[in-house]
Amino acid sequence: MPSEEDIAVADRVGTALIRLIRLIERKKAQREADHPDAVERATYHLLVHLVNGGPRRAVVLAEEVHSDPSTISRQIAQLVKLGYVERTADPDDGRATLLAATAEGRRVFEENRRRRNEHVAGVLAGWSEPDREALAELLTRFAADFLGDQTSPEPAGAPSSAARS
Repeated sequence: MPSEEDIAVADRVGTALIRLIRLIERKKAQREADHPDAVERATYHLLVHLVNGGPRRAVVLAEEVHSDPSTISRQIAQLVKLGYVERTADPDDGRATLLAATAEGRRVFEENRRRRNEHVAGVLAGWSEPDREALAELLTRFAADFLGDQTSPEPAGAPSSAARS
């Protein structure tokens, strides 16, 4: 059973995370309005998986992002319409379709990632190197512990669980 001190610390962490998530969502909405390459967060998350993990079937993608196939289908349709994802025949089963990021999808992914990283670097510019490293390590650890999985980090280049952008 957690002590009162443990609960007080958890309350501070939870409050800070909620505030951070709200700020991130507000900033993301501003970026989406200001940048033509901005992609809605859930849709971007699919693009991250396709860029970093390569082509895959929609059902596999749905499992990876813990979503239902009908939701994924709508989001993929949007990415296809934008030209960021293409459907190709699965070489192992011609009846099935693989989803793959296009060159334009990879460019948009990299552009969004670059903007996010530049923003975070600016926020942390006044922090010492040890503090920046500690934050990165602790956020990664927190996200893994929160998910209950020490071995499956986010795909490379994905926003952290607390700071998707």
